[in-house]
Amino acid sequence: MMSFLSRKKIDQTIPVKSIDPDAVSVLHRLNKAGFTAYLVGGGVRDLLLGRTPKDFDIATDANPNQIRRLFRNAFIIGRRFRLALIRFGDKQIETSTFRRSPEPDEIDSADAGTPGALYQGADNAFGTPEEDALRRDFTVNALFYDIASTKIIDYAGGLRDLAKKTLRSIGDPNIRFREDPVRMLRAVRLSARLDFTIHADSAKAIARHSGEIMQASKPRLFEEIGRLFTYSKAEEAFKRLWETGLMADLLPTVADYVAHSGKAKSPLWKYLATLDAAGPQLVVDDRRAPHYVYETSLRFAVLLAPLYLERCKIATAEGKIDAMAIAEALVGDVLVTPFSTPSWRVPRLMCQDIANILDSLSFHLSPNVRRNRYFRQPCFYTE
Repeated sequence: MMSFLSRKKIDQTIPVKSIDPDAVSVLHRLNKAGFTAYLVGGGVRDLLLGRTPKDFDIATDANPNQIRRLFRNAFIIGRRFRLALIRFGDKQIETSTFRRSPEPDEIDSADAGTPGALYQGADNAFGTPEEDALRRDFTVNALFYDIASTKIIDYAGGLRDLAKKTLRSIGDPNIRFREDPVRMLRAVRLSARLDFTIHADSAKAIARHSGEIMQASKPRLFEEIGRLFTYSKAEEAFKRLWETGLMADLLPTVADYVAHSGKAKSPLWKYLATLDAAGPQLVVDDRRAPHYVYETSLRFAVLLAPLYLERCKIATAEGKIDAMAIAEALVGDVLVTPFSTPSWRVPRLMCQDIANILDSLSFHLSPNVRRNRYFRQPCFYTE
């Protein structure tokens, strides 16, 4: 194993000063205790691209209980996927044990053959660093940084794809996307965020298996759709969602609108571009209080705004407009009905916020409605 590992160590390195000091201290303590520990995943990728990582994640051969004994500020979360969160004030360093893909006999027989079963089963099967790298989604997310040698460890060709700005699935993408259909949505989001091209084999697999996307966990899908708005890349992310065919399965009402409103020239793209441009100027607060915008609600409202205005214009022409009813029906059609399950639904307050924002747009349609009605909504902050 050591000889194989040495062939995978690359002389390319990362300055330690660019890594979060608390992550560095976790790595050093694990190494000092005799464990192997690497900085892993998106943090390594972003550092190599010259970006500032959002998170610094660590993988180690120490199991969760050993991690907790070593760090008094650690606590264990998860059932299927147990990992340790090591607290430093308001910050947490996610520290997981190297894992491997489960064998067929480790998957619950009741789940066998269903999309996502292989991904969901036996997530606590511990493995080697190589096995852990090769079970990850894309090659650029399978890069490890060894602080002991200050070298990059590349088991999957991630450095090559990073240089080519290519997002490539690890292994056969047809199998990997069936293991976890949400990976298709992650491919769209990550390629848009990094301005990468999805590798041809992965793109073909997405087109082939896009119809299976709604078989994934509805809460996970809804969360991933929300992430498409992040990093001021909403326009590009949703364009790629449309181009790959995933939008037709995830958000068919939105896809229908794009199809009949100009496709690549649909007004939707201008709305999302405006949202991207606003980016940091959005005022966000975690508390439910008047005069603050809920960022997620506003983002979904922008996505639905051109559809809402189109429906309002049709209703106005027919002489039977009820703006709020139209807004609530649209939110239900696009978000509530497709993503609700017996045990989970899109938060009711979020849906109401989205409907309120959409209803406020009706001042465009009626000269008798004063524009400041728009700004009296409790969703918006005004100075």
